[in-house]
Amino acid sequence: MVASLFVSVEDGTVLRVCRDVVRLRTEKPLQFVDLTALVAERVRRSGIRDGTITIQSRHTTAAIVVNENEPLLIEDFEDALERWAPRGARYRHNDLSARGRVPPGEKPNGHAHARALLLGGSVTLNVAAGEIDLGEWQSVFLVELDGPRCRTVSVQVMGVSTMGPRP
Repeated sequence: MVASLFVSVEDGTVLRVCRDVVRLRTEKPLQFVDLTALVAERVRRSGIRDGTITIQSRHTTAAIVVNENEPLLIEDFEDALERWAPRGARYRHNDLSARGRVPPGEKPNGHAHARALLLGGSVTLNVAAGEIDLGEWQSVFLVELDGPRCRTVSVQVMGVSTMGPRP
């Protein structure tokens, strides 16, 4: 039996890579910001039919996650983050005098770094038939862990297309 490396190969396809940097302002110290519509629009505009999309936080105190956008569940997530990495716990990072070079305006935020470590800074999702391949209840979130702040998210869509970018 001979196995093929490829499931399917189509002539006339073009490999495309499209990238965008999105800036937004969060409003609360801990906030789940639904990015699903924003990243779906980036996929649509890219013209990519099949591939991947990577959504990446460019900060060490913000995370990117996929989960359900249900208000009571979001409250449960916030409570869990407080239990896992409490704001009032002792973090060596919060001893600004012991750290040496500290940027002006730095505030104690060891809890936010610990929470980001638990959640992760990026997600990569499949793109199929020109859409993000999310489950029925899945949403893409930026999780603000040290806000309010201005945040930057990098979005990159990569894959095959049979046309140029969509308007």
